[in-house]
Amino acid sequence: MRLVAILWVGLVFGTSACDRDPVDGVAARVNGYRITRAELEKYYQSQVGDSPSVGTADQERMLRLNLLGELIDRQIMLDRAEKLGLMAVDAEVENSYQEYRSRFKEDAEFDRYLEDRVITVEELKNEIRRNLTIEKLLNHQITSRIQVDEPEVRTYYEGNIGSFNVPEQQVHMAWILVTARSETPVPNLHNDDAVDEEAAKKKIEMIEARLRDGEEFATLAQNYSEDPVSTASGGDLGFIPQSSLEQVDLSLRQVVASLTPGEVSPIVKTGDEYRIIKLISVEQAGQRDYSDPRVQQTIRETIRSRKDQLLRAAYLEIARNEAEIKNYLAREVVDDFGVLH
Repeated sequence: MRLVAILWVGLVFGTSACDRDPVDGVAARVNGYRITRAELEKYYQSQVGDSPSVGTADQERMLRLNLLGELIDRQIMLDRAEKLGLMAVDAEVENSYQEYRSRFKEDAEFDRYLEDRVITVEELKNEIRRNLTIEKLLNHQITSRIQVDEPEVRTYYEGNIGSFNVPEQQVHMAWILVTARSETPVPNLHNDDAVDEEAAKKKIEMIEARLRDGEEFATLAQNYSEDPVSTASGGDLGFIPQSSLEQVDLSLRQVVASLTPGEVSPIVKTGDEYRIIKLISVEQAGQRDYSDPRVQQTIRETIRSRKDQLLRAAYLEIARNEAEIKNYLAREVVDDFGVLH
């Protein structure tokens, strides 16, 4: 989990020549904590995977600098959480690990996932602990304190009233897609790709069977779907206007028309593609009034999310300002280019 996607300006020139670490193999220090070059390299390898190269030597160094910035930000947040007594406990870590582990049907599948990420079970649990700790900190310090009052909601509605006018009927749907061809890159979490007709048929039948056994549609989509657009969001395609739906394959339209909200279709084959479709809801055309609870809920979630993102970014920036950071890798790059400092 990458903590916050914002640039870490200031870290590159945040040390002086006398700040060089006397111990070899240290990439940076955060409040005295050493981030080793071995730790950075492992993180780097987990991000680039089997890619033979990410570009030129300078581009690779830039990626390492960016990843080191993420490790620095992470350590800053962990220091804060520890001071506030918000560290994740063993029971929370184990529960989260078991939940994560349950996404994999077989041990071999889970082992392959660990191998692809170049991590052990212990390292995965440590990663879970760090992520839980940081999320506990941010929830305690930021998310739990955000308030959205009724005037804010009404003001947002009045300023965006046009966006709540639905000109035509829309269907909210999701699907799981499997193709009989190679996908590059593979968009699902399990890196599972059917590359021919036989493999695609077996895969979609496996997914259908697991849906019948009660597994979550969104989880299976994230783990196995081969649609680069919707997989990350659990197969959710959002709201599709009726006019757009009428342009897709007839057999798909017929399946969607036969479903009731919440219902999942049987396997649908079109060309070399297999789909399982879930109809989430049908929205009729017309203006959505402010009195509609769904409208107010949508607005509250939008405002809350925006505030949360803003405050998390600001909180991290303040934490950076108050931390003692020595970025030796950045200093090394600057020195190698002969930049004065």
